[in-house]
Amino acid sequence: MMRGMQVVVLILRVGAGVLLVLAGALKIGHFDDLAAAIAGFRVLPAAVVAPAAILLPFFEVGLGLYLVLGLFTRTAAGVAALQFAIYAAAIASAVLRHIPANCGCFGAADRAPADWPHVGFDLLLAAACAFVAIFAPGFYSLDRRMRNP
Repeated sequence: MMRGMQVVVLILRVGAGVLLVLAGALKIGHFDDLAAAIAGFRVLPAAVVAPAAILLPFFEVGLGLYLVLGLFTRTAAGVAALQFAIYAAAIASAVLRHIPANCGCFGAADRAPADWPHVGFDLLLAAACAFVAIFAPGFYSLDRRMRNP
């Protein structure tokens, strides 16, 4: 693969990974606030909201670390692309139904309303992660290191 493409993959992989680690870390310890934000979108059954609020921050941190390290890069990037697409769909659903949901993307302090720019940003992140999944692993990845010791 061309050197320039490997650099682009590295930048996108690490950028998405750092974003996920940061977003997840800011949610840890604020499970009630996250549960309220998730419930505000009115897309999940009530019985699923609390477990999702507890698991989601750790899942985001773990997924972000896999991307930053470049470990299981194709799978991690594919999962991240799907995750961002789901976020975009949930936000779009709230906007279309005129539900005044808060994004909650970056923890308890994030009171940004669900709106079309958020949908666009999540779709852009989904596309970036899909690009990484296709052209992975990129420079400075554990996947590459393990393949060529």
